[in-house]
Amino acid sequence: MFASTHCQLCPRRCGADRTKHAGRCGAGGQLRVARAALHFWEEPCISGERGSGTVFFTGCSLGCCYCQNYAISQQGLGKDIDEHRLSDIFLELQAKGAANLNLVTATQWLPWVTAALDAARARGLRLPVVWNTGGYETEETVAALAGYVDVWLCDVKYISTKLSKMYSDAADYFTVCEKAVKAMLAQAGRPVLDGEGYLQRGVILRHLALPGCLSDSLAVLDWMATLPRGSFIPSLMSQYTPFYKAKETKPLDRRISTWEYRKVIDRAVELGLTEGYMQEKSSAKEEYTPPFDLEGV
Repeated sequence: MFASTHCQLCPRRCGADRTKHAGRCGAGGQLRVARAALHFWEEPCISGERGSGTVFFTGCSLGCCYCQNYAISQQGLGKDIDEHRLSDIFLELQAKGAANLNLVTATQWLPWVTAALDAARARGLRLPVVWNTGGYETEETVAALAGYVDVWLCDVKYISTKLSKMYSDAADYFTVCEKAVKAMLAQAGRPVLDGEGYLQRGVILRHLALPGCLSDSLAVLDWMATLPRGSFIPSLMSQYTPFYKAKETKPLDRRISTWEYRKVIDRAVELGLTEGYMQEKSSAKEEYTPPFDLEGV
């Protein structure tokens, strides 16, 4: 699936020779990480009171114009390290009391990450591994992560090809995401929580409601309702804040309205998607985005 001279790791399958130049995702031949620290703003079953040991990787196969992590996903911010240092980071987060290891947008570094997980496990890593993804994943990637990933924390951003092309430069987003999600569900099985309420295994499907995109949010929920009941935990987010190019892109240049989010919640309740998480509108704040200051790297 991966050759450094012909990369096929993500659905772009750009074929970049990453020994010479970066791929479509912005990643070259040297592992790059932007932050590694306890994170307290994920779903309660991920962060809880202990915090999630979160590692933010540089680069991304999507091109979301509203990305809150755009400095690392699209502008290359990060520090070059190797898989040996990455395995140290995993163990350092465990020593800090992290509830899990939360790997954010790591697909473009998959071979480095699995090597680091192997090394860290040989040295005592025992935390559940969370793969925190925008949902634009190949079935081959999901299969390659069997035995490495315990929890899939996966966005389902769009149904509409028009919106996914316009806002994330990925017209095939839903076609790809749907197959990946079904592979994740088959691999992880039904959600399993420990005695403290932390998710040990399973799938969380997130949807971020975007301003002016109500009909597509409702379509995403309608699709979620076709999946086996109880096979995943839904997480409906109202935290959208205009970041990056969205500040000059209508209607993304505003936060969602209370009316829009209420319509999303009403549809979720109507469909029985209530065994999960919903956000307060107060979650739409820039301060919930962590500083990318290379902490912990």
